[in-house]
Amino acid sequence: MNSEEEFYDAETALPAEMISRNNFSVWNILKKCIGMELSKIAMPVVFNEPLSFLQRISEYMEHTHLIHKACSLSDSIERMQVVAAFAVSAVASQWERTGKPFNPLLGETYELTREEEGYRLISEQVSHHPPISAFHAQSLKQEFEFHGSIYPKLKFWGKSVEAEPKGTMTLELLKHKEAYTWTNPMCCVHNIILGKLWIEQYGTVEIVNHSTGDKCVLNFKPCGMFGKELHRVEGHIQDKSKKKRRVIYGKWTECMYSVDPKVYEANKKADKKADLADEMPEVQETVTVIPGSALLWRITPRPAHSAQMYNFTSFAMTLNELEPGMERLLAPTDCRLRPDIKAMENGDIDTASTEKERLEEKQRAARKERSKDEEEWSTRWFQLGTNPHTGAEDWLYTGGYFDRSYTDCPNIY
Repeated sequence: MNSEEEFYDAETALPAEMISRNNFSVWNILKKCIGMELSKIAMPVVFNEPLSFLQRISEYMEHTHLIHKACSLSDSIERMQVVAAFAVSAVASQWERTGKPFNPLLGETYELTREEEGYRLISEQVSHHPPISAFHAQSLKQEFEFHGSIYPKLKFWGKSVEAEPKGTMTLELLKHKEAYTWTNPMCCVHNIILGKLWIEQYGTVEIVNHSTGDKCVLNFKPCGMFGKELHRVEGHIQDKSKKKRRVIYGKWTECMYSVDPKVYEANKKADKKADLADEMPEVQETVTVIPGSALLWRITPRPAHSAQMYNFTSFAMTLNELEPGMERLLAPTDCRLRPDIKAMENGDIDTASTEKERLEEKQRAARKERSKDEEEWSTRWFQLGTNPHTGAEDWLYTGGYFDRSYTDCPNIY
């Protein structure tokens, strides 16, 4: 395709299909790294997808309609169940996304404004060792703020790579004067060496409403012996007196439901013999719906040729979009302007590879220069502070990005 318009109007395709990874052995790179953290290992660009990790974070916003819904509800338990659905939906785009996002360069930024969805987001790479990405999204109508910082710890265990997304998510519903916090589940990519790559997420996610004391405990289940539990999420909402108010269940790859705990328990007893499908068929739903359940969220289907496009969602395919006139508005540090990502998106793997090396070398040289002058790196849009709800250390947005004054932004590309 020649014109950007052709590609972006479709919103279901990238300028080029992904490059085959069949001729590359990840084992040759990773065999030296068993049990090690991978953030310092330079991986060949062929294992990447044409997005920066900052753009991956912005994918949390795909189901922003759930935040708007939570804002509109008057009952705190009902709000919590929709916030829980949002927390699950925020990690749903990871399904089958086995390409590694590009490591953001120190000082790199990404902005996303979606007027029709009523929000704008800014993110910044605030630290390089360890790699920390901070983000802040705000409603255009002062209804909510959603922010956090993530330090993705990657470890290689011989057959799998495990990612621990260290960092807290904070969602503030301003009209209700409520703040919810949680941390995301662990993510694991299996069959790194041989076979078909597949992804699971597991661990306990605890969502706390700091204003009411309500809590939602979600258990992302590991696959288990026969794959029966693959992608399943189950949990409950309790009020501040620890009374169970709702049971939440479903799959993070498909949908989430809410049901009365008594109905859930009665159904469980009656249903012990019922079997669930091992595989995940394309369309057929593999979540057994308990009568009386309310649907909280359902995933948006992926575009038809997603498999040839890094398994991107329709939302992910728009993240490098550069509309006419947009370039002069963006900060010069925005990852849409990164030449290695741009080359990879266009299917030019050689340019992507040489550009990636050039940018990494430029970053190293700048770091050497700073240490020679005993200069500290100073972040531009975020500052290290204290999360007012958890009391823990957090990177907080200092404001001003959307005033469009970028004269003192670093030259990182």
